[in-house]
Amino acid sequence: MIITQTPFRMSFFGGGTDFSGFYNEHGGAVLSTTFDKYCYVTVRHLPRFFEYKTHLTYSKTEYVNDIEEIQHPAIRNAMKWLDMHEIRMTYESDLPARSGLGTSSSFAVGMLEAFYALKGQYADKRKLADDAIYLERTLCAEAGGIQDQIAASFGGFNRINFSADGYTVNPVVISPERKKLLNDHLMLFFTGFSRFSSDIQKNTEKSMKDKTLQLIEMYELVDKAEQVLVNGESDLDDFGRLLDYTWHLKRGISSGISTDSIDEQYDTAMKAGALGGKLLGAGGGGFLLFYVPFTKQDAVRAALKDQLYVPFKFENDGTKTIFYNPEDYTAKC
Repeated sequence: MIITQTPFRMSFFGGGTDFSGFYNEHGGAVLSTTFDKYCYVTVRHLPRFFEYKTHLTYSKTEYVNDIEEIQHPAIRNAMKWLDMHEIRMTYESDLPARSGLGTSSSFAVGMLEAFYALKGQYADKRKLADDAIYLERTLCAEAGGIQDQIAASFGGFNRINFSADGYTVNPVVISPERKKLLNDHLMLFFTGFSRFSSDIQKNTEKSMKDKTLQLIEMYELVDKAEQVLVNGESDLDDFGRLLDYTWHLKRGISSGISTDSIDEQYDTAMKAGALGGKLLGAGGGGFLLFYVPFTKQDAVRAALKDQLYVPFKFENDGTKTIFYNPEDYTAKC
């Protein structure tokens, strides 16, 4: 049996510049972190006592005898690609799917790590990220960027750079005290709405062709935000103000980024004292993240009392195998 633990991510700046159509020409970067909310994938070979050959449990339960019968596209394509047979797999998560926190990519990374481990093969973090990108973007033909798979695999607070030559993952070097101070200023709320990221990404990708100038500015904001963090003399509140600027900038890229209800929640938090915030993920629902001075946090929590407040802490590990007990397995002839 193999159990993997893979964190979810929150991206602060640079979202949209991780699309190949943009970074191949202009370059791109995101400033993001993983945090202490995870998905867990458990995989083992299925004992041969049953009438079915594969048992899958996620938001649905599937019992199938042929891989082609599997409804979940990522599981089906991954099993075909890696030649997986006769397995029982379960997926559990601290947060709901379609929530804007890269949940599908975290699942893809954790599943691939579990599959490789079950086969007795080691896959490092870059291979897991690359394979998850290939699985989602090529085999499953899902629209979107490539930051989620990289963040989930590597973990930590990073600046991820994109270019036609590939990507690099550079940890943001700040003191533990300043990093904790940033963490303590951030408040996360579930909006109660969620939509499929790939649906929004399709529209976003189309509209980006006409929004190059906005995306270039979003790319430049990564530098500004990073400087606020690494310069210990900078006012950390500027990080929140840059989030607010990015909020308005990103909403001009695609109509699917926000909704009237989310706009209302954002405005409510700002009036209660938040300095800035953003809707995490592709847009259309999920989680709202705010930067809030300590003296205003009770007021913001009260103003958004109808939304679920989710405390969190940054994490550094990325995906990992937390239980490894491989089994002898011989495929049926």
